[in-house]
Amino acid sequence: MAPGESPRRKTRERSHPHHERRRSQPQSPKKPAHESTTSQSSSQALSADSLARLNLLNQHERARARAEETTPKKPRRKRHREVVDEKIVVERSRRQHKRKKRRVVSGALLEEGEGPRLKGLRGGHKNNDEHSSGKKKKKQRLCGLPFELHLGVELTFVKVIIGGVLLVLIIIIVAVAVVVSKKKGSKSDSSSNASTNDSGKPSNSNLDGISQSDIPVAAKGTDLDPFSWYDTTDFNVTYTNETVGGLPIMGLNSEWDDSKSANGNVPPIGKPWGSYSETPARGVNLGGWLSLEPFITPSLFNKNGVIDEWTLTTYLGNQAKPTLEQHYATFVSEQTFIDIANAGLDHVRIPFSYWAVKTYDGDPYVFRTSWRYLLRAIEWARKHGLRINLDVHGLPGSQNGWNHSGRQGSIGWLNGTDGALNGQRSLDLHDQLSKFFAQDRYKNIISFYGLANEPKMTVLQPSDVIAWTSSAYTLVRKNGINANVVFGDGFGGLLNWKGKLTGLSGLVLDAHQYVIFNRDQISFNHSAKIDYACRGWSDQASLSSNTATGFGPTLFAEWSQADTDCAPNLNNVGLGSRWEGKFLSGDPQTQVLSPGCPAKSASCSCSSANADPSTYSSAYKEFLQMFAEAQMHSFEKGWGWFYWTWKTESAAQWSYQAGLKAGILPAKAYEPKFKCEGSAPSFDGLPETY
Repeated sequence: MAPGESPRRKTRERSHPHHERRRSQPQSPKKPAHESTTSQSSSQALSADSLARLNLLNQHERARARAEETTPKKPRRKRHREVVDEKIVVERSRRQHKRKKRRVVSGALLEEGEGPRLKGLRGGHKNNDEHSSGKKKKKQRLCGLPFELHLGVELTFVKVIIGGVLLVLIIIIVAVAVVVSKKKGSKSDSSSNASTNDSGKPSNSNLDGISQSDIPVAAKGTDLDPFSWYDTTDFNVTYTNETVGGLPIMGLNSEWDDSKSANGNVPPIGKPWGSYSETPARGVNLGGWLSLEPFITPSLFNKNGVIDEWTLTTYLGNQAKPTLEQHYATFVSEQTFIDIANAGLDHVRIPFSYWAVKTYDGDPYVFRTSWRYLLRAIEWARKHGLRINLDVHGLPGSQNGWNHSGRQGSIGWLNGTDGALNGQRSLDLHDQLSKFFAQDRYKNIISFYGLANEPKMTVLQPSDVIAWTSSAYTLVRKNGINANVVFGDGFGGLLNWKGKLTGLSGLVLDAHQYVIFNRDQISFNHSAKIDYACRGWSDQASLSSNTATGFGPTLFAEWSQADTDCAPNLNNVGLGSRWEGKFLSGDPQTQVLSPGCPAKSASCSCSSANADPSTYSSAYKEFLQMFAEAQMHSFEKGWGWFYWTWKTESAAQWSYQAGLKAGILPAKAYEPKFKCEGSAPSFDGLPETY
């Protein structure tokens, strides 16, 4: 939301990130810690056996002594030598047992990759008790031997018993290791469907048939080397350096299938969608994934001075690539697309930034790693019938100065010393992207091709943005893009686009609607928010979509059901909220220093809005779902909508995934409970302070 807001149109005063907001090799075969514990238990048990045996022999000796009082003396065998012999046998057996145990753990099992999994036995009293009880049972049998057995037979029997105990111990250890292995293998990460090894890293088993010698020396360790990838799940790992438009096709399979539809209400990808004015898009964003935002993934931004992707990658240095690639590999998985389709959605908007394609001198960004994950995401969407809205979220120089563009601060795109240079760099970026995505494999699945997310036209010269948009449109069409081309409304008011950029077929205006970044609209009470969503935004959508009153085709590619700006880091890292009157933007035009909630009192609080949805009252849940469905209704007066966003770490009112779980969104997007033709409750019982 920019300055100059209108009561009928959100204009963001944003300073927040999205809208001011807005193989693993085996371990060294050293003895595992649990081995010493188990060996010690075995040694103690054998000592107990020896003591029991010695006690038995002493009893035997006393019996013989009593018998000798009434019978003639016979030559006696030397007991000392016999006992020493027994101690030698026992000691040898103990050493042999210890050697065998070491071979089991650090030999065959470790070579088969099972060794580390035995760590589940470390310090396990239950397992030690099981071993002890087994030995105790054997000991009882030994003590019950008849005295008349010859000592040599008895010692032989002792060896057999010891061997049996060892065998039982080995069987128990192997069995427990298998159980532990199976349990670990059965665990599933809700954020990733890739199999993982003990370290949590994807197993990358599809590399097993590939030889590292197949990778040219010059490519080893580069982005083209699949052995350097953190996660190879569902990637084609056959080495290739082929490019289209100068962009690598790494990871792509040669074939694809466009026969799937997201649900029974929409056509399969291989068939034309038809008219978006008649069948509007129902979609969701994958925000905070390939273009980071602090309020979506605050765990990545919990370092002093880290406020955007520029400062994060600067802070991380050579750890930036592994850190971000692990985020790319785990924050979104194939299950994400399965869940999106199951929610009754049919489109996915994927924000990504220029460093997926190109970086420049002085850029700290991680170059091109996100590109591979973008390509895989499109294939997963295809597999589950979801169409794509490609969104360039960050352009060279930053098109809006907000943290979700990559760098918070000044605007250097079409503005300032390097403004023209960055404008040309952005055209060069689209030259490459459009050549790549003009390939046949993308003609059906890419429905919307975005040029620039949220250019801040309240600062930029509107004429410069319009001229750049016209040039970019011409360029991508020349390169073969047949998708709808999307440009941002720039926060200048939807109806101000009437008569501009006319005659460009398939050009679509993109508006992002929120009440919470406008100091007047955030103070609407519950009923007024729903009424505004139903009436105000519905009217805007209808008027904007009509060329007689507005631009024409209009899409609403961002909105949420949040009714406050309370989510931490939403208004930039460390800044407060308008809701509580603590929005210290540093700009007199945008800062809000008095409570903005409907009650306009010191009792305005963010605690309830930021609480876990399980604590929401039934009335508040009813309001949140109704507020969401009112927006869906209005935005379908245009070409449809994309909720911001699918997943967050903690900001539940910005997460479609969390909203479904909490029961504050319709189970199927195409089956809302509330439509604006009906009347909304008054919600008088809900506090206006939270």
